[in-house]
Amino acid sequence: MKKLLASTLLFFSLLSYAQAVEKQSANTIMSMTDTTGKTYKVEGTEQGLKIEGLENKVIFLEFFGHKCPPCLASIPHLVHLQKKYKDTLAVIAIEVQGYNAAQTASFAKEKGMNYIVVSEETASALVNYIQQRAQWRGSIPFLVAMDTKGNVQFVQAGMLPESSLEELIGQLSETKTTTTETNTSK
Repeated sequence: MKKLLASTLLFFSLLSYAQAVEKQSANTIMSMTDTTGKTYKVEGTEQGLKIEGLENKVIFLEFFGHKCPPCLASIPHLVHLQKKYKDTLAVIAIEVQGYNAAQTASFAKEKGMNYIVVSEETASALVNYIQQRAQWRGSIPFLVAMDTKGNVQFVQAGMLPESSLEELIGQLSETKTTTTETNTSK
């Protein structure tokens, strides 16, 4: 029953996202700068995002707020998953409740966030892009999960338990294996 529900939610998330994709042109180039000062080039594609330096990784792009209780509760889960799947997962968290870059950096350090943390201030074009493409209206936490090819496979408003996130990592990692096996057998 859980699998059926998850599959149904995934289907409707993808359908909604696919309809939004048709309305927005692909190949939009943006950038974001994390709390360590590293800048990432981000390219919007027809199916998702290409983020320079994060190729071949499952990507969790999460929009969160520094005073959002579910967002704060998610941090330890994301820290654990990033540590456990450091070679195959990239967590990117964008703070969208008004902290500037310095405040976001301080917050990330205080919370022990071991993943990429970005303030909206340094990623405003990407935030606007996601608002349009995924029809995001500001509810947080908001997760956009991409497979190893950068294709959006799951969109979720609201907190997911760590076990569900871990299951999602497994499913999105399988995309790479399946694609590789398919290409090899030709």
